[in-house]
Amino acid sequence: MTGDAHPHELGEFLKARRAGLTPCAVGLPDTAGRRVPGLRREEVALLASISTEHYTRLEQGRVRPSASVLTALSHVLRLSAPQRDHLFELAASGTHRRRRPPAQKVHPQLRRILEELTTIPALVIGRRLDILAWNPPAAALLTDFDKIPADKRNYARLMFTDPAFRDLCLDWRTNARTCVTQLRLEAARHPGDPGLAALVGGLSVADADFRRWWAGRQTHGLRMGTKRLRHPVVGDLVLDWDSLTCTADPTQKLLLATADPGTPSHDGLVFLASWTANPDQPAQGAAA
Repeated sequence: MTGDAHPHELGEFLKARRAGLTPCAVGLPDTAGRRVPGLRREEVALLASISTEHYTRLEQGRVRPSASVLTALSHVLRLSAPQRDHLFELAASGTHRRRRPPAQKVHPQLRRILEELTTIPALVIGRRLDILAWNPPAAALLTDFDKIPADKRNYARLMFTDPAFRDLCLDWRTNARTCVTQLRLEAARHPGDPGLAALVGGLSVADADFRRWWAGRQTHGLRMGTKRLRHPVVGDLVLDWDSLTCTADPTQKLLLATADPGTPSHDGLVFLASWTANPDQPAQGAAA
């Protein structure tokens, strides 16, 4: 076995990557009788100049890959620079346990702001797009964050794995690709973050769109701007989203949703705020 932490994540990542490639993309003939999409194990092994048995053992987590094998696989599987870093990180996790940073908690300044925002949906996003805190209007607008386990409370995870969240976003593809861009930036800043590696690996396996966009080389700039939502209670909303970076901790951002007064979208936000108004209900999230 590869050792201690997450022995199968490397194999899952390799399987996800070869499933997202076609034989033509790597210069192989596309023979008839292919039962599943993507590359076969023996094809990856052939291109990487290793035996099929050795590659199979890699996917099964039964052997540690050398740096030269990882480099060859990076080339064969057409990995981008962040994906290559992710591959090496997954391989390294089998030889030593990297210390995870402590759980991030919302900064007290941002918590105070959240508690003052009683009519504007707002939430605090931390590293890896983790959702650190929110106010009642944000929960009424987006989802009941309190029902989501803390370790799963992540904006990108919701975007790609929660059907209700997907239905809420009328511009889902644009919003989802923005999440991928943000995670790419995180990977570039923190290539050794095991939490980010696990998140990317899990989303790559769980969602074909994420796998394809993460594998692609095209990047899309951050688009806060205007977003359209179809809310089950107040109907269609056109909201302006802004992201404000915390000066005391730049890894934390305050996201705000607003609409022009007098518009149906503003009326919808006012209704949601009145619907959830409770003077004894503070902003939610991890304790400061």
